[in-house]
Amino acid sequence: MTPFVHLHLHTEYSLLDGACRIKQLVAAAKEKGQTAIAITDHGVMYGAVEFYKEAKKQGIKPIIGCEVYVAPKSRFDKVKSADNEYRHLVLLCKNATGYRNLTELVSRGFTEGFYSRPRIDEELLAQHTEGLIALSACLSGEVPKCLLRNDYAAAKEAAIRYEKMFGKGNYYLELQDHGLDEELRVVPQIKRIAKETGIPLVATNDVHYIEKQDSQMQKILICIGTNHTVNEDSGLEFGSDEFYLKTGDEMASLFPEEAINNTVKIAEMCDFDFDFGHTKLPFFDIGDKNHTEHLRKLSFSGADRIYGKDLPQEVTERLNYELSVIDRMGYIDYFLIVADFVNFAKSNDIPVGPGRGSGAGSLVAYCIGITGIDPLKYNLIFERFLNPERVSMPDFDIDFCYVRRQEVIDYVVSKYGSDHVAQIVTFGTMAAKAAIRDVGRALDIPYATCDRIAKLIPKELKVTISSSLERVPELKKEYESDPAIASLIDNAIKVEGMPRHASTHAAGVVITDKPVAEYVPLATNDGSVVTQYTMTTLDELGLLKMDVCLVR
Repeated sequence: MTPFVHLHLHTEYSLLDGACRIKQLVAAAKEKGQTAIAITDHGVMYGAVEFYKEAKKQGIKPIIGCEVYVAPKSRFDKVKSADNEYRHLVLLCKNATGYRNLTELVSRGFTEGFYSRPRIDEELLAQHTEGLIALSACLSGEVPKCLLRNDYAAAKEAAIRYEKMFGKGNYYLELQDHGLDEELRVVPQIKRIAKETGIPLVATNDVHYIEKQDSQMQKILICIGTNHTVNEDSGLEFGSDEFYLKTGDEMASLFPEEAINNTVKIAEMCDFDFDFGHTKLPFFDIGDKNHTEHLRKLSFSGADRIYGKDLPQEVTERLNYELSVIDRMGYIDYFLIVADFVNFAKSNDIPVGPGRGSGAGSLVAYCIGITGIDPLKYNLIFERFLNPERVSMPDFDIDFCYVRRQEVIDYVVSKYGSDHVAQIVTFGTMAAKAAIRDVGRALDIPYATCDRIAKLIPKELKVTISSSLERVPELKKEYESDPAIASLIDNAIKVEGMPRHASTHAAGVVITDKPVAEYVPLATNDGSVVTQYTMTTLDELGLLKMDVCLVR
């Protein structure tokens, strides 16, 4: 079994293009004897943490990366022209510095360079190469593009330029062979460049699906994304069914030993781990006041106002206990931050709800005005919200008037800085009925047929196509009697649950001590800057997220 590491790979988070489900992907890599694997989704890092956790869980070394789009001129140049086609470049994190540089590049690709795709440029890239390994990418990379237009000198110059930018040993020329005529043309010339410059070669497969037979499913995803059918030319056809997770032996049969060995060498150079469970709260500026004493003063002042000057012993004891836990767990500033923007809303006549969820169990929160429910009156338990054994961040769910919610977000941005605040991404997935309809449209099956099959899926939360087949006799009969329906259902099961599109979470906002992009990559959705990681992931990374919910 030849040692080999896949370094160019697109998961389900290359939305409606990559078809590798992360859990199955890692399991397949392990089964094929591979000890490490990279994630390099198109222009995004949506799945990086999920991929990392799953790889660690299964004993595979995760390599965090991205296949970025590089504008040929400036990322700010957004005029369509024949010479303005973006180029691909694969970037892999060697260490924490590399991760910070990659998140910065990916973020600014969206916030500064987005034009059809999130694009960076060489000026920006040159400022953020430390800790990164670069691979020359597929046929859409600059070097192969030059070779395809028969400009060997430009291809060689580009390779030398990138090696100089990243440093010797940190830039590799990719060799790919998916049976495409264009690859047969450029591979010998890439080898020639390597021989003449000393730039090392690396073998990659542009993995978009796990097994060879999944090529049809991946084609269906592209059709869903481009609103085409499999019988039409979408312009994005891959031209072969070789874009799967090949074994080391399969790759060794195609490429020189040096290019295979370098995959393992690169994997050994990459050593980055996410930092889970360490809280990273922004600093709440109150001058030279002691933060712990300030929260204590606010809490007891509020208690005096609510319960009277002669505080019941129960109130005093509960406040002292809660304050000690809050202080011990490092959440003093968390309470001060939330109280501050809630107070802003109230003082500006923006309707604020009384609070929902476990946060209503905090007497401190009630006394400083975060919540409007007396936890003592209703026997609510503080430990449901915060206790020393809790690993994840506490979470206040606060409702604001939907008309003026943005004013609260604008206040937070003005206080902490626009680069320290972002809204949070969420993903729409292909649920059972939607998967049937989407796949049916891609397969060019009449809408009436797809709609009839979709309506056989029970209207239940978390219902799946597979469970429906077992429970609904009519659906099972259709599946067993009609090959076209069987194909529709089989393919729908394959894509069911995959992320279909990214959008902005209705309530989530993250606030960080350092610029957000130092911790997580950013994207843009409908003009809003959003994190590329979901609320759950931000929580795991110890970042402060707020549920600034809307109410009508």
